[in-house]
Amino acid sequence: MRLVSTLTGVSLTGMMLALSAPASAAVDAKLLEILRANGSINQAQYTELQADLAKETKEKADLKAQSERMTSFEQKVAWAAKTQVKGDVRLRYEDVNVDDPRSGSGNQDRERVRARVGFYSQINPQVDAGVRIATGSGADGRSTNQSLDNYFEKKSLWVDLAYLDWHPTAVPNLHLIGGKMPQPWVSMGDIIWDSDLNPEGVAVTYKTNLGGAELFGSAGHYTLDDNVDGDGVQFKHDTQLYHGQLGAKFNAADTVKVTVGGSIYAYDNDKEATALQAFGNTTNEFNLVEGFGQIDFTGFAIPLSAYGQYVKNTESTDDRDQAWLAGLKTKVGAWSLDYNYRDVQRNAVVSAFTDSDFGNGFTGSRGHKFKVGYEIDKNFSLGAAYLMAKTDFSQRPNTNADVDTLQVDLEAKF
Repeated sequence: MRLVSTLTGVSLTGMMLALSAPASAAVDAKLLEILRANGSINQAQYTELQADLAKETKEKADLKAQSERMTSFEQKVAWAAKTQVKGDVRLRYEDVNVDDPRSGSGNQDRERVRARVGFYSQINPQVDAGVRIATGSGADGRSTNQSLDNYFEKKSLWVDLAYLDWHPTAVPNLHLIGGKMPQPWVSMGDIIWDSDLNPEGVAVTYKTNLGGAELFGSAGHYTLDDNVDGDGVQFKHDTQLYHGQLGAKFNAADTVKVTVGGSIYAYDNDKEATALQAFGNTTNEFNLVEGFGQIDFTGFAIPLSAYGQYVKNTESTDDRDQAWLAGLKTKVGAWSLDYNYRDVQRNAVVSAFTDSDFGNGFTGSRGHKFKVGYEIDKNFSLGAAYLMAKTDFSQRPNTNADVDTLQVDLEAKF
């Protein structure tokens, strides 16, 4: 590309250089005005060169705009490549049969639906974000089900997850999480935490390999209720939960894998938190100490896992302060089976957070839970659960109610 950038005088050479420049060459606008002013080019030549200048300017602008559009498009493609959309839809038939010797029998028969959709994106190599919405009722964080009733009314959607996960590359396997998050602790049963409950606060998780074993741990702080006293809103008066957990996974033999661990769930300013004891507790003071474990046997023709947990509320003032669960599960081809027995004394765990299905979600319950699942096709499954509970449903001592629950689920994941 030839450019005439200076003009020291009006000469035939300068005029020829300007006139001989190809249409695609850059035309110096200032030089063009000088050539016309000095009479080196006539009006027709000036008009032609001015058209070349306008054309070239437009081509440059078009190329710049195209480049900017490509950059924006590439950024959108890069974001989409690092973002996942995942969700599920579950249809459920549920029959709850309550036989209370004090108040008689009570049955509940209903059809329910659960829908969840989430967006999970890598913001950069060190930060992930997740947002999920789900059906359910805002009153009970343990359930995302909604009953099919009330004359085709619209079903509500709620924010089920909204969190940031910072995992600095300088410390592999360290995660700092904030917001409404998936449960950051490891659970070997659901007597402390219903699987649909998502805590809100800040947490840290970490795992590392040490001497052939994988060590894992987590800790967190969660605000349950923003309490107000005479001086206004005070953080120190909030109902809060602190958690800490340590555990290990290791191979006890070539075909035997063991997971063991312990947890503490300490509650602060819970003496006035009546919402925590809404489903059977007679205390509102909690400090839960948990031990849990699982043994996976892979050497059998049918793989088998034995699991369990034990919990004690060290703040309870009576002797109904312990809970335990023991179970077996397996998966063979498209089939999965799970069975456990549990005994959850009335003040062993926080009743607002325990399994919402067993014994109608009340503590003071004991009995069996059977589950079977069949994968009809990829991401499409049929399942059934039968829960046989005996519970102090009336919340009176020595009064036992039989609560039998049948659930049949058809679920699709995407």
